[in-house]
Amino acid sequence: MILSFELSMPNSGSWNGQWTGQSSKYYRHRNVSKKESEKILADKERNSWYYNFGDGWGASVSVEKVLSSEKNKRERVSKGFSGYEWMIDEIIKHGRILELQEREEMCKKGI
Repeated sequence: MILSFELSMPNSGSWNGQWTGQSSKYYRHRNVSKKESEKILADKERNSWYYNFGDGWGASVSVEKVLSSEKNKRERVSKGFSGYEWMIDEIIKHGRILELQEREEMCKKGI
């Protein structure tokens, strides 16, 4: 199954409150098992996760299941994922984006 993840920055800590990339689309896709897909998409009302960077910036990652034709369309217009692919990895592995403290603890434990 193909999951399409889209990145947005609903909170911007810039001087003018704008994200320079806000007019672009940011997609990444993952091929996942049916079980992983069901786990991520289990809550029909929740299809996005928010991450607060703690400095006025906040990112949102939304997800939906797509066909390969839609994946191809999105990849043609995508400007990448701005280096935040780790958010996708955490959503797939943990069902959410971890807080900084949780991530640091896991790194200390070698997880």
